[in-house]
Amino acid sequence: MKPLRLCAVFLSLVVSGIGGVHARDEASKYPDKPVRMVIGMPPGGGNDVIVRLIGQKLSEAWGQPVIVENRPGADGIISANLVAKSPADGYTLLVGPSGVMVMNPATYDKLPYDPQKDFVPVTIMAAYPLVLTVNSALPVKSVRELIALAKLKPDQLTYSSGATAFQMATELFKNRTGTDFRHIPYKGLIQSINALLAGNVTISLVDTLPVQPFLKAGKLRALAVTSATRLDFLPDVPTMAEAGIPDLEIRLWSGIFAPAGTPPAIVKQLSSDIVKIIQQPAVKLMFDRLGVVPVGASPEQTAATLHSEIQTWTAIAKSAHIKVEQ
Repeated sequence: MKPLRLCAVFLSLVVSGIGGVHARDEASKYPDKPVRMVIGMPPGGGNDVIVRLIGQKLSEAWGQPVIVENRPGADGIISANLVAKSPADGYTLLVGPSGVMVMNPATYDKLPYDPQKDFVPVTIMAAYPLVLTVNSALPVKSVRELIALAKLKPDQLTYSSGATAFQMATELFKNRTGTDFRHIPYKGLIQSINALLAGNVTISLVDTLPVQPFLKAGKLRALAVTSATRLDFLPDVPTMAEAGIPDLEIRLWSGIFAPAGTPPAIVKQLSSDIVKIIQQPAVKLMFDRLGVVPVGASPEQTAATLHSEIQTWTAIAKSAHIKVEQ
């Protein structure tokens, strides 16, 4: 090898070594300034409540502010695209629910971000079932009665959704029951529920947290849950299987993702710190009260879930002819 070539190789190794040391130094100091968690939904929904709880605990552990920033709109595409293009230093993170990370790729022909290429998985914080909900004024008290009403009034009934995940879940319900509810989209979950409360839509398939007060007050009625078993705080509400709709178990989830290129040591620390918080008895109790299941997946487990569910929901969207109009 010529001397000049040897010098170039040596210089490359030195620079690489310096880069590795620099990355380790950054990780050892992390975080030394505020960390921003971006969520593509308005305040008040299940994902928002969960990440604010985690963010508060992280802030206490780190001694640094954790800022939850709501960037709603476009099925979470705005928030995901923002974080994908942010510096890969661990200070801007995405609150990535399954709707944004696995259902958008299944339903959009083109996205400005790639969930598997533009992000590094950190963890899945929690999973949650959905509840099929109607306005109490609607004269149906079971899934079977709802199906009968839908077939009696074709093209007249509607459903609301505040994100792609809820649209996909409802479209799957339609597909499995042979019913036709017209989709009316809203900017967020709270707006979607308000439409149901106002009687502007017939049904809404949503996560349990934001509808609990209205179920208790008798303003809304729960017909079924999408979990495998009944929920402790809704003991009288049957599962979809019990309601006569087999193979309709749906559990959405909420994860944390960092921009691709984030130092592995920072990703590992983030995951470890968040999982420790999720495992705290007080946090588990809070999750139970919210109707969500604590998960605390590793980065590797999160990556495997991401890959598997993109394939699963893409197949479902294709078979049910579900496509989001752009």
